[in-house]
Amino acid sequence: MKKHFLTGLIGRGIAASKSPEIHESEGRSLGVNVSYELMDLNDTHYDLPTLLDLAEQRGFCGVNITYPCKQEVMRHLTEIAPEALAIGAVNTVTFHDGQRRGYNTDAYGFARSFELGLPGAALENVLLVGAGGAGSAAGYAALEMGVSALHIFDEQAGRAAVLAERLCAQFGDGRAHAANTLETANGLIHATPVGMAAHPGVAVPREYLRASMWVAEVVYVPLETELLRVARSVGCRTLDGGGMAVYQAARAFHLFTGLVPDEERMLARFRATL
Repeated sequence: MKKHFLTGLIGRGIAASKSPEIHESEGRSLGVNVSYELMDLNDTHYDLPTLLDLAEQRGFCGVNITYPCKQEVMRHLTEIAPEALAIGAVNTVTFHDGQRRGYNTDAYGFARSFELGLPGAALENVLLVGAGGAGSAAGYAALEMGVSALHIFDEQAGRAAVLAERLCAQFGDGRAHAANTLETANGLIHATPVGMAAHPGVAVPREYLRASMWVAEVVYVPLETELLRVARSVGCRTLDGGGMAVYQAARAFHLFTGLVPDEERMLARFRATL
């Protein structure tokens, strides 16, 4: 059995990422050596295509992809899994025999975290803020979970429209639409970089939030974003981005190594470090 796996993460502003610890510690628990490197676009003159080339040349088994590359990376792959194509974003790339295959494990990560963290949450009307890579995966997961109507808001209105059209093609007409305003909803999924350590702030004004709503966050560094703090002060049920980060990592770990990770062990270790 193979005992050493070299992998990593490509993105911008990822110095605080917990991914190395998540992957490497689970590797140790399974008796293998996983080396996980951060390739931050802020710290190198290399671009995404060059970093992919370098990783492949160095013998990486694969890489994770994060903001702002989840959609751009699709142009540099030889094959894309059907779910990733339907989502329109890739967050995991494997290298094998000269082939680059793209996957999306974010949708699974979000759905699993939501199922455990917000059981019984109302799913009639949901507002998704952010139509980038993470938002695309969260929107796909939301409709898979049974959300009746998904309202998609993005500062780039055209991006919201493209995502709504893609999701309707997958799940049926009328299930998703681009919203021009923050429409009233049972729940809010926040999937923009706002709130990350490198992008402080709140993407949704306090006045929009109501105690009857639930709020699910995609950002996990910091684990308690300003949005979640405000939402809890209003009385909302909340879900942080930690579960999504770990569950998507667990599925990526399996794609990289072929080994079956212990998801709950990974989550417990992740939360203990924070």
